Amino acid sequence: MYFFIKRIFDILFSAIGLVLLSPILLLVLLIIWLQDFHSPFYIASRVGKGNKDFKMIKLRSMIKNADQQGIDSTSASDMRITLIGHVIRRFKLDEMIQLWNVLIGNMSLVGPRPNVRRHGVDLYTKEEMKLITVKPGITDFSSIVFSDEGDILKDHTDPDLAYDQLIRPWKSMLGIFYITKANFFIDLCLIALTVIGALSRGHALKGINKMLIYLNAPADMTEVAKREKPLYPFPPPGYNKSVTTNNRCTSTCQSW
Repeated sequence: MYFFIKRIFDILFSAIGLVLLSPILLLVLLIIWLQDFHSPFYIASRVGKGNKDFKMIKLRSMIKNADQQGIDSTSASDMRITLIGHVIRRFKLDEMIQLWNVLIGNMSLVGPRPNVRRHGVDLYTKEEMKLITVKPGITDFSSIVFSDEGDILKDHTDPDLAYDQLIRPWKSMLGIFYITKANFFIDLCLIALTVIGALSRGHALKGINKMLIYLNAPADMTEVAKREKPLYPFPPPGYNKSVTTNNRCTSTCQSW
């Protein structure tokens, strides 16, 4: 019953959201096109439910063909981001357009954020594979906790490595935790906190903290979700060094 209600809500909310946001989105689309006369859309390949690839739509916030430079994680200081791109990322407009993906059914409003396959799902532990047993979402616990992902990565020479060591472990744990606790009330709270986060990140983080405590989340997860202390390298859920064979992961995990 939960998933039926969730899908009906996804359809109604995404349709209404696209209509209400259309004036803003159309204006931003025009500005993106005028800056270089290339498509304002970026169609990104992501891994969805059941380990199946799908095409996720985004507003293009980078220079054309930026994805061909072999970098998957993006820092706030990334030179590939355009002037309007910084505004798009600041107000999450590149993610709001994903209401279209929600409407057609390959994403949900709430769920673990979809990941790339290369240097993403290909590195998942067996435990992390739980993240692709449900539809990916526009928002969840980790989307709010790590809404400053670009700022976290901006001082690192290897953003992909920094992401794997500092963000991925907690993002995966929060995603798996959501899957185990998901219900319609939690979804509504996360949607509300996402909106609040666009106006006041501090208030949104306090709300997340209260939710995690109420849901009896592990103490270390709750502490990290406060974002009051610097992040530190940590193994992803289910990581077993003795069975790791992937060269990239060996490099990534050497400090764990």
